[in-house]
Amino acid sequence: MGSRVEILNDGGFRSDGRRQFELRDMTIDLSQQGQADGCAVVTHGLTQVLVSVFGPREAKMRSQTMHDRANISVEVNVAAFSTGERRKRTRGDKRILELAATIKSTFEPVVQTNLYPRSQIDVYVQVLQQDGGLLQACINATTLALVNAGIPLLDFVCAVSGGVHSTSPLLDLTLLEENDIPNVTVAMMPKTGKVTLVTMETRLHVDRFEEIFRLAGDAGKVIHGEMKNAVRSRTSALVAAMGSGPRVGGVDVAADKDGDDRMNEY
Repeated sequence: MGSRVEILNDGGFRSDGRRQFELRDMTIDLSQQGQADGCAVVTHGLTQVLVSVFGPREAKMRSQTMHDRANISVEVNVAAFSTGERRKRTRGDKRILELAATIKSTFEPVVQTNLYPRSQIDVYVQVLQQDGGLLQACINATTLALVNAGIPLLDFVCAVSGGVHSTSPLLDLTLLEENDIPNVTVAMMPKTGKVTLVTMETRLHVDRFEEIFRLAGDAGKVIHGEMKNAVRSRTSALVAAMGSGPRVGGVDVAADKDGDDRMNEY
C-alpha cells in the first residue's frame, strides 16, 4: 500500500514544501556542553543530534589499548521522546549497535589516530529528535565535535541521504520519504573527493545510483561550507574571548587571519 501523503506532487514540490534537490535547514551549535572536550548540536530539519567527544585519554580497559594508534569508541543513545513511536531503545539494541559501528568505521580512516598511541577517543551520540536522515546528522555532528575537541582529521566528513521517487531523485530525506522510497546515505571528504561511507538498506536500481551518488557529492560540498562557517565563527568567538593581541572589531586580527588561513586548507 502506498503512502497517504504525496511524496512529490505535479508541481515538483515534496511533502514538506521543498524542491527535489533542496536541503533542509541546518543549524549548528558548537558551544561548550558539560565537561566534554568537544561538543556539537546539529539539526537537519526536525532531526537533532548532540555529540560529545572526550579525549584522547587513557583507555578504560587494557584490552582496548593499541600500541600504535588511538582507539575510537562510539556510544549511541536514542532518547525515548525523540520519535513518535515512544519505544525505548537500550544500548544493546541491534539498531543502536549498528549505528555506532557505522559511525566508528566512517571515522577510523579520517581521524589521525597514529598521533595518539595507547589512548582512546570516546564519542557519545545523543539523538534528541528524529525525522529522517539520522545517520547523516550523526556523522556531521561527530565531525564538528571532533574538530571542536581539537582532534586532527585528514578532512571534514560530510554526509547526506538521497533516494528516488519513481524516476525523480531526492536529497536529504525526511522520515516519511525514507519509509516510502529506496534511499542511500553517502559520506564524503570534500577536499579530496574521497567517499568514506555508502550505506543502503533498500534496493536501488543501478541506473539511479550513479545520479544519486553525484548529487550527494554536490550536496556534501554545500554542507561542508556550512560546517566551515560554524567552526570559523566559533574560533573567532574564542579568540575574541581570550582578549590578547591587537584587536579590530573585537577580534584578534593576527590570530583570526591565521585561523582563516588554516580553515581554507580544508
